[in-house]
Amino acid sequence: MTGARRPAWLRVPARLRRSRPAAGTPGIRPVDPADRFRFGDLLGEATADIGSRPGRLVTTIVGTVLGIAALIATIGFAQTAAGQIARQFDRTAATQLVVTPSTADTRGGTTVAAGTLPWDSVARLERLAGVESAALLTEVPLPEAVITAVPVNDPSQPPTAAPPVYAASADLLDTVGGRLATGRFLDAGHDARADRVVVLGARAAERLGVLRVDTQPSIFIDGIAYAVLGVVDSFDVRAELLNAVLVPTGTARADLGLRAPGDARARIAIGAGPQLRTQAALALAPDEPDSLEVSAPDGRSELGRDVQADVNGVFVILSVIVLLAGGVGITNVTMLSVMERVGEIGLRRAIGATRRQIAGQFVAESVVIGLLGGLIGATLGVFAVIGISVVRDWTPVIDPGIAVGGALLGAVLGLVAGGLPARRAAAIEPVDALRGGT
Repeated sequence: MTGARRPAWLRVPARLRRSRPAAGTPGIRPVDPADRFRFGDLLGEATADIGSRPGRLVTTIVGTVLGIAALIATIGFAQTAAGQIARQFDRTAATQLVVTPSTADTRGGTTVAAGTLPWDSVARLERLAGVESAALLTEVPLPEAVITAVPVNDPSQPPTAAPPVYAASADLLDTVGGRLATGRFLDAGHDARADRVVVLGARAAERLGVLRVDTQPSIFIDGIAYAVLGVVDSFDVRAELLNAVLVPTGTARADLGLRAPGDARARIAIGAGPQLRTQAALALAPDEPDSLEVSAPDGRSELGRDVQADVNGVFVILSVIVLLAGGVGITNVTMLSVMERVGEIGLRRAIGATRRQIAGQFVAESVVIGLLGGLIGATLGVFAVIGISVVRDWTPVIDPGIAVGGALLGAVLGLVAGGLPARRAAAIEPVDALRGGT
């Protein structure tokens, strides 16, 4: 070993070496700073032993890699899924405001409306900041009405229930997220003129046998003809309208005896729900705002937080279980390493290594193994989230701090797992070790 520096643990401590007396200290040479066991020496010894057994290293870090990867992936999937759920919710319920008259119970046990909506509710709502579109929607009670696509009733045909009739204003399609299959929707002119026109939901059109509108079909409500303008095949909200016949609000007032609007709906901006919950009632009924009930969503951040918390709670538990398995694996392998290296430990103790240095070496090995497993696991977890998101056409969402924390968590896991083996290694006596005992 001429010309090369010996490892720190092989150097004989200065207190055990006899040499010429130093000035002022007869017979003892001062401690050479180069003979101290530094942190770099500790780290070098720990990593050298780890690298000498690559097969065991792989089997040791598998549990940590799987645990950290599962933890990072599940948290990332939870954040991504929460974003997707919130985005879907935002397109429907999170942007819907509904105003209805309050109800009150009478002495006879019947329920009556305690207030009414004005006919110009749409114009009033659209003046409010945060309202993007508004519409009136009212179910028209016609318990004995006959609705058919032919002008003559066939007595031999069994009676069928008539589809429900709703009075709607011009912006209903945009407000509730409806999509036309064919034709066009009602407009403000139809409402103002009380035109006898209708739009059918897809299922109502199928029941009535109206599949196309280019031939100018009509349906008959109690024998009165109404021209079919279009067919709607989907609604983001109020899906029951697919079974309904939609007529202009002005037509329902003139022909069907509609006396008051049923409810006013509005599509609002994300996050505007809390403020519009108060403003809408004041705008529609400034004298008696309590006579109206307003339903509006909470803010988007609150929704995303609730969804993410629910999803995270389930998957993090599974990840913790896998992490515990990885910690047990590190403990077992480190304990096995202590048993295999009893002679080496005894030799180091005999030439001056302290209990703290022996324990520190095995703790350092466990920390390095845990950190390596954490780095690999965090990388795999991040790539798993990105890969699945690309395949599913999602927007991947993952906090960079989670990935860094996952790698550090691997080191902490190694620190905890290496505690017991390190204590056992430090307790080995040099004489017993050199005699071949444990």
